[in-house]
Amino acid sequence: MSIYRTRGFTLIELMIVLAIIAILSIIVYPNYTRHVQRTRRADGHEMLMRIASAEERYYTTFNRYTTTLSDLGFGSGLSESGYYVITVDQGSTRDMRSYALTAAPQGTQVADACGDLTIDSAGVKGQSGGATNGSCW
Repeated sequence: MSIYRTRGFTLIELMIVLAIIAILSIIVYPNYTRHVQRTRRADGHEMLMRIASAEERYYTTFNRYTTTLSDLGFGSGLSESGYYVITVDQGSTRDMRSYALTAAPQGTQVADACGDLTIDSAGVKGQSGGATNGSCW
């Protein structure tokens, strides 16, 4: 008998650990990606709400809405973190008495299932993507 004991891991033990890590990463990574997209979506929400508030202030002063972001004090329409670009259009009445805001995802946020986020002068919120579980807003 040898007085020395060998210590360490066998190849089978290492393979089991690697298999467990692989299975966990397959489950966790998509959830992480969805969580990151949901977090970035707040950037678009915030910018839409800021511009909607500015539109209401503009309407109070001029008795009409505007479709020009520079009139509202927003230059490019790019959200604070750069994940959305906001555009303003006339709303359903087409007479400057309503507006429609659209937040189009940019960069890595394009893969978000919600797609474009929208809000109009009546406060109706929507999205262009295929997500139907109500989590976009």
